[in-house]
Formats: sequence, structure tokens, C-alpha cells
Amino acid sequence: MATSLKIDDTLKSRVQRLASQRRRSPHWIMLEAIQQYVEREEARESFKQEALASWTAYQETGRHLTGQEVRTWLNTWGTDDESTVHECHE
Repeated sequence: MATSLKIDDTLKSRVQRLASQRRRSPHWIMLEAIQQYVEREEARESFKQEALASWTAYQETGRHLTGQEVRTWLNTWGTDDESTVHECHE
């Protein structure tokens, strides 16, 4: 799929300078930037959808963990006393 991208002269110069410094083509620099942006935004959207699903589940069931319960559990990570997460409760 061929796609053209119009960028202003200032940004074009910056991309060309960076490409030269990195010994890459301007095309490679732009593809890398787009790929990283898309991956970051996909991860952000996934996080948002997971949070919305969790909120919906909480509204439907009332089941939850308190912040203190989560902190207590997380504080055991990497220790000899590492525990499993508590069961959610109402």
C-alpha cells in the first residue's frame, strides 16, 4: 500500500538530520516513528477498554479489592513471603 505523507520543511529537515545521524534513511525513521506511535496508542486503547470493562463488572457485581488490599499484596512481590492476590469481595 503506497501512502504519501506531506510534512512541512522544518520537520522534513529534522527527519533528514536524524536519519543522517542514525545512518538510516528518512523513510526508515518515519516508519519507525509511525510504528511506535500506533503501538503506544493501541496499548492505551487496550488499557482504556480493560478499565471500562472492570468498571462495568464492578457496577454489576460490586465485587472489588480495596487499595490497601492491593498494596499489601504487591508489597509481597519478590519476597520469600510472596502471596497470591486476595479474592474480590463485596
